[in-house]
Amino acid sequence: MKYAAITERLAHLGGAKWEVHAMAKAMTAAGQEVLSLTIGEPDVPPPRDLLAKAQAAMDAGRFAYSNGRGEPGLLAALSARYTKRSGRPIGPNQFMAFPGTQTALFAVLTGLVGPGDEVLVGDPMYATYEGVITAPGATAVPVPLHPEHGFRIQVADIEPLITPASRVLLLNTPHNPTGAVLTRDDLTALGRLARKHDLWILSDEVYEELIFGDAPFTSPLDLPELAERTIAVSSISKSHAAPGFRSGWAVGPGEFTSRLLPVAETMLFGNQPFIADMTALAVSRPSTVARGMADRFARRARLIRDTLHGQNAIHVHEPEAGMFTVIDIRASGLSGEDFARKLLMEEKVAVMPGESFGPSLNGWLRLSLTRPDEEIAEACRRLAAFAARQMKGN
Repeated sequence: MKYAAITERLAHLGGAKWEVHAMAKAMTAAGQEVLSLTIGEPDVPPPRDLLAKAQAAMDAGRFAYSNGRGEPGLLAALSARYTKRSGRPIGPNQFMAFPGTQTALFAVLTGLVGPGDEVLVGDPMYATYEGVITAPGATAVPVPLHPEHGFRIQVADIEPLITPASRVLLLNTPHNPTGAVLTRDDLTALGRLARKHDLWILSDEVYEELIFGDAPFTSPLDLPELAERTIAVSSISKSHAAPGFRSGWAVGPGEFTSRLLPVAETMLFGNQPFIADMTALAVSRPSTVARGMADRFARRARLIRDTLHGQNAIHVHEPEAGMFTVIDIRASGLSGEDFARKLLMEEKVAVMPGESFGPSLNGWLRLSLTRPDEEIAEACRRLAAFAARQMKGN
């Protein structure tokens, strides 16, 4: 039997990146106690008033078909939010509702690129980026992100990789897995590059409300000179601790969303009205849970730094935002994949190997900050003990 080319393009881009996480889940199911610092699951439930809003909407019969763009109330709430943030009118016609940021990324890239096109994306990158780029037939062009630049993507590293096939610059700010946050100056420089080479800018901003401290968030969408070439995607999964509700959106030029509408209608024909009502309430005000999560994640990142940095030649990169921190374990002589597997087997601690996020993190690990302080402290103790044994054996 014959299959579509997309199945071949994505064959090596699925669950293999999460092998250590799957191993840890299997061990836990078999009765072993594993400290799992793999995925970024919010450490609190969604705000109760959002759950009540969804329930009230269902009670009111808001469970019929929607439409391909999104419920009017949600589009109006998103318009008000982004108009206030950017300081210029952004109309409801510039938004499209999707079931989560992942679906939004898939749809947007399907509307922007095809076979023979290239997408420039920072390496390391979120584990599904290569898949959503490859699915429509485009090629991901990794741009190395360097620790000495705080893992913030640099114009000097992008420009040599631009070719006549380059179509999109995919940004992630705040960044997963490193927690880097692009500054306004960064975005201004990147915008000049995008205009020079006529690139679209696609910005994944799902961690916008999880910046540590008081540093401001800036989107390329907020810069007027980039408005006509920028598409931003986000959701309530992280900011409102609601990943299972699968409620996200894309915002960009009106012409783009009009062109993308048939793609969205073909894919899924809208999200659920009762979830749209909940999301409209969520985006109409600052999150009531994000600040607490950000403060806890920042504290846990400092705990990991204070416990591990400098121990057995481990280097901890302290994040500025998000749910993760990354640590450099290259001095152990092991790859991130080998270190993570052995750590799980010998110490019952599960972390993500850096290689799951691209070759720039070879010999690194990603640790989730979403577990309680005491679990993270114990995981760090075991990780340090394992690293000491590895260094002694070198």
